[in-house]
Amino acid sequence: MAIYYSSTRNAKEHLTASQAILKGLADDGGLFVPNEIPALDVSLKDLAGMSYQQTAFEVMKLFLTDFTEEELKACIGRAYDSKFDTEEIAPLVEAKGAYYLELFHGATIAFKDMALSILPHLLTTAARKNDVKNEIVILTATSGDTGKAALSGFADVEGTKIIVFYPKGGVSPIQEQQMVTQRGENTCVVGIRGNFDQAQTGVKQMFNDRAFRALLDANGYQLSSANSINIGRLVPQIVYYVYAYAKLLKEGVIADKEPINVVVPTGNFGNILAAFYAKNMGLPIAKLICASNENKVLYDFFESGTYDKNREFILTSSPSMDILISSNLERLIYHIAGNDADKNADLMKALGVNGAYSITPEMKKKLADFAGGFATEAQTAETIRTLYDETGYIIDTHTAVAASVYNRYREAEGDAAKTVIASTASPFKFTRSVMTAIDPSYDELGDFKLVDELSRIGNVKVPQAIEEIRNAPVLHDHLCSVEDMSVAVKEFLAIED
Repeated sequence: MAIYYSSTRNAKEHLTASQAILKGLADDGGLFVPNEIPALDVSLKDLAGMSYQQTAFEVMKLFLTDFTEEELKACIGRAYDSKFDTEEIAPLVEAKGAYYLELFHGATIAFKDMALSILPHLLTTAARKNDVKNEIVILTATSGDTGKAALSGFADVEGTKIIVFYPKGGVSPIQEQQMVTQRGENTCVVGIRGNFDQAQTGVKQMFNDRAFRALLDANGYQLSSANSINIGRLVPQIVYYVYAYAKLLKEGVIADKEPINVVVPTGNFGNILAAFYAKNMGLPIAKLICASNENKVLYDFFESGTYDKNREFILTSSPSMDILISSNLERLIYHIAGNDADKNADLMKALGVNGAYSITPEMKKKLADFAGGFATEAQTAETIRTLYDETGYIIDTHTAVAASVYNRYREAEGDAAKTVIASTASPFKFTRSVMTAIDPSYDELGDFKLVDELSRIGNVKVPQAIEEIRNAPVLHDHLCSVEDMSVAVKEFLAIED
C-alpha cells in the first residue's frame, strides 16, 4: 500500500515520501503528514526477536513506500553502525521501577542522533530518486541538540550544505562547544541574539519566502530541513518505541499485547508525536505522558484545550525544552480535527496572529490518551539527586523532568502499568546542572573537571563526543540578529541579491 503525504494546511497536495523529505516544509507553511497511519504488519513476538536495524526496516518501510527495500536497508545500515557506542543502539535501563530508554548513545549523545544519523542518507537517496540537480541546503534552528546532531550527520555529505542557527546564551556550554567546533567545509553555525522560538520562526519565514527560494534556485540551491518538522526526522523516531516494547516483551517484563505507558520530556512535540504514531500503528501504549519544564505551554494546552504562547520565556536547566511554539503539535491538531486541513489552517493562523488558539470540545476528547505534567527547576534537581542517591543511576535534566512528572502521575493516578521513560540526552551534555543537583559544591569545578567527576561517581566512561571537544578549536563564531538570518545564509552561500 502506497503512503502519500499532504500538508496539514492543504489536503489537495499529494507527495511521495521522498518528495516530502526533500521539501521538508510545505509551501503553505504546513507540515507533511501521511494520508493514513499504517498498521504494523509483523507480530510483536516476531519484533521481539529482531535487532534495532531489523525493527527500523519493518517500521520505516510502511511509511517510506517509494523507497525500495535495497535503498531503505542501505540507509539503515549506514545510519545505525559503529557510531553508536552500544550494539543495542537504544538500551533500556531499569531504575526505581521505570524503564529508561537511553536514546543518547550516538555520535552527539542526544536522542536527535537516532533520526539525524539516517536523515542525510534518506535525503540524498530521495534527491537521486527525484533527479534533483541543485545542491541541498539544510536550514535548521536548534534549542541545543538538533544542531550538533544535524551538523554531525551532514558534515561533508556530498551535494549538501548545512546552516544551523542557535540562541546565543540559550544552550549549555557543552552543547555550544559541540556546535562551534564542528568540522566540515559544508557546515555553518550561527548564534542569534534571541531565543529558540525566534530562530525557529526565522527559519520558517525563509522557507515560506518565495523570492528568497527563487534566489537560491537561481544560484543552484534548494532548501530542506533537518528539524523535526521534516517527516524524514519523525518516521525514524517511531522505531525506538516499537523496539523498546519488543525488548520488554523479549525480556519477560511484559506479556504479549500488555499495554505500557510512555513518558517523554517534550519541547517541539516531535518525540512524543512519534510515540503517538507508534500507538496508532497498533503498539500497545496506554498513556502518552507529556512532560514539560517551567515553559509549560503544552501542559496548559492539555489541561485547558487552549494553546497560548503569550507568556514569559523562561531559561531553564533543560534548554532543549525551552520552547513556546511546539511546531509538531500542528500534526496532532490536524489528526484530532479529523484530518481537516482547513480547520487546522484556521487554528495556525490564529496562533500566528494572536499567539493562541483553542480547540473544540470534540477535539479535546480525542486527547484522552495524553496526560500532561510539568516539573519546576527544584523538582528536576531533586529527581536527579534522589535517583542517584537511591540507585547510583545518573540522568540528565531533560530526563529528570520526565521522571519527576512520571513519579507524581503514578502517585496521583495509581497507574501501575510498566512505563518507558524517554531518556533524551546523556548527563555529560549538562554536567553542571546535573552535578550541582547531586551536590551544590560541584559548582566550583570547571566544565571538563565536572565531566571527569561525573564519570567517576557514575562509574561510566566519558563519551567520545565529549573527549573530542576538550581542546578542539572554535571554527564558527558568527553572530547575527534575528532580522539578519537570511543575510547570514546568503553570505555563507556567497549569493548576492
